[in-house]
Amino acid sequence: MRVYTHPACLDHQPGAGHPECPARLEAVTGALRAAFPDLDWREAPQADRSALLRVHARELVARVLDRPVEGLVRLDEDTAMSPGSPEAALRAAGAVVAAVDAVLGGDVPRAFCAVRPPGHHSTRDVAMGFCLFNAVAVGAAHAVEARGLARVSVVDFDVHHGNGTQDIFASEPRVQYVSSHQSPLYPDSGALEDRGVGNLVNQPLPPRTGSQEFRARWRERLLPAIDAFRPQLVLVSAGFDAHRLDPLADLELGGEDYRWLAAELAALADRHAGGRLVSVLEGGYSLAALRECSVAHLRGLGAG
Repeated sequence: MRVYTHPACLDHQPGAGHPECPARLEAVTGALRAAFPDLDWREAPQADRSALLRVHARELVARVLDRPVEGLVRLDEDTAMSPGSPEAALRAAGAVVAAVDAVLGGDVPRAFCAVRPPGHHSTRDVAMGFCLFNAVAVGAAHAVEARGLARVSVVDFDVHHGNGTQDIFASEPRVQYVSSHQSPLYPDSGALEDRGVGNLVNQPLPPRTGSQEFRARWRERLLPAIDAFRPQLVLVSAGFDAHRLDPLADLELGGEDYRWLAAELAALADRHAGGRLVSVLEGGYSLAALRECSVAHLRGLGAG
């Protein structure tokens, strides 16, 4: 198992007391190093601007990369940039591109991108919800546009719906987007009826949903949808904020649920994609839950 990360991802500072803090990434990388001493750690490169422009408007890319950042610059009430944010965002997106190339090139079957800021709320032209660039979308577009894949599944189990990923790919039949998420909850998107061009599969979950119902919805509806799509590559938006300890949401999952789902996704990747799967850290705001769930997730994917 290969893990991509970079120290620059710790330099994104969205403000004192902000839940999306550098300690999140330190918790994940520390837990993974302790649990899996044989992981193949790699430094994430910076994404090329051309890779960003496949999924983001030129104006958004320029807003993040080209304007001087002094102190704290707020993009909205939840999303801010510091002087270290542009490189952190470039490294996060670059990690996913490098991981996609590694698994498609046969270097490794699976990879995990331990990066921040998260990305799945960033739409084609708006940075929002703690997110600057949509790293998983950059990776999916790279897979279909640069590497020529015909079917890529983006699987998102973050407690918040990945409205940005849906926005970017709603009209792209080569990319399937499959999501479970709490509803009602920010960003108030991801309705059951959203179908795109037949490539969107959303499963809203009510507050207090626990393990049994979560697994049932994946087993009965979401996993079969991925199976039917027969992806040549599986990308995962791995948010761990549906854990019962998370302070920003109200689902009741535990680490074993994340291990179970990772194993199911790995089996799908084995069946259709030659095992090729890339997972990307998204949300999760309890440090204890991040440690537990990141280790459980990689165990499910076959690490250790």
